[in-house]
Order: sequence, then structure tokens, then C-alpha cells
Amino acid sequence: MKLILFMLSLLIIPGLVGITYGHTVDSVGEYRVEIGWMDEPVVSGETNAIEFFVSPLEHDLEFEDQIFKNGISGLKKTVKIQLVYKDESIILPLSPDHDISGKYYAFINPTVSGFYQANILGTIKDTPISLSMHPPKVAERSYIEFPEPSDLTVTQMIEGHTVLIEDVSNLKNTINNLEKTQFNNIGFVGIGVGVIGIVIAVVALVKSKN
Repeated sequence: MKLILFMLSLLIIPGLVGITYGHTVDSVGEYRVEIGWMDEPVVSGETNAIEFFVSPLEHDLEFEDQIFKNGISGLKKTVKIQLVYKDESIILPLSPDHDISGKYYAFINPTVSGFYQANILGTIKDTPISLSMHPPKVAERSYIEFPEPSDLTVTQMIEGHTVLIEDVSNLKNTINNLEKTQFNNIGFVGIGVGVIGIVIAVVALVKSKN
């Protein structure tokens, strides 16, 4: 019986931990701020959100011992998140969590993999905030696709078209050789050309469906 209770505790305790793995924590004025992705691992092409937590600092604790507690509500209109990727940026409004005071979401669909920067801008109560934070890296979507990516990438489409063009070129060369060696059999060559044309159409149709 004791062994069963111990195993259950191992399953339950991790769910009670306040800080989510992969989140970044900092402070501004009298407040502790924390960001991270809502769903991890985060991958490109999937709708996700940056989670934003705000709570007061506890003066009797070292910073590394601070946890999210007594969250600050009412920041929907006073704080924004500017998400930056290389030379591009977007301003994301905050949506408060209806069950946890001081927890907010900034919904986004990161379309490419890489590192993003989140600039926290505005005011927390009477405290101005202009803080740059870095959530975990966005992974390539193929990271979680099995056995093959569900969508053709631009590179794959280009490669497929290149192969098709090479096939057409090879078939043209074959026709030219037939015309040279079977000059008197014009009707035979014409039939061959028709068959080859049908083959090309079938190949193109199959590749477009794939």
C-alpha cells in the first residue's frame, strides 16, 4: 500500500510545481515576471501562445527562490508583448487567464523555426516596463511529423518540377533518336509520341497529388 501511495505521489507532485520548464524569469521594480510558450515543445506552423505571469516580489526571499504567487490582474490594457524575429516584429495583446489571476496569453502562430525575442512593454500598475526576454527556440515542424511531413515544402515542389522537366527532356531526346532511325515509319513514331505524352500527363498528375 505504501508503495502505491509513493508511486501516485511521483505522478501528482510534478503537476503542482509553480514554474513551468523552459520558462524565463526576470524582474522589474517590485514585480516578478515570467514568460514561456503555452505548448512545448513549440514548433513552426502551429498556433501557440506566449504565457506571461506577473506577481509581486517577496522581500524576504532571494530572487532564485521567488515563485509565481498572488498574481497581478488588470494588465490587459496596460501591457503588450512585441514579438521580434530578425527584422520583423508584431505587437500582441494580452488575454487574461480566467482561472489564474496574473496569468496572461499572447496568441501567435510562429511560421518559421528559430529564436524569437519578446519585448514586454507598458506599465504594471505604476511601474513602467520595457524588458526584453527570450522564450525557448521554435523547432522546425518536421520535428514532430512522422513518417513524412504532411505538406510539401517549396523546396520539394521545385525538386519535383525539376525532375519532371528532366524526364520531358529525356523523352524528347528519345523521340529525336526515333525520328532519325525510323524516318520511314512516321506513323509508328506518331503513336510513340502519343503514348509518351500520356505517360507525361500521368506522371504530372501523380506528382501533383503527392
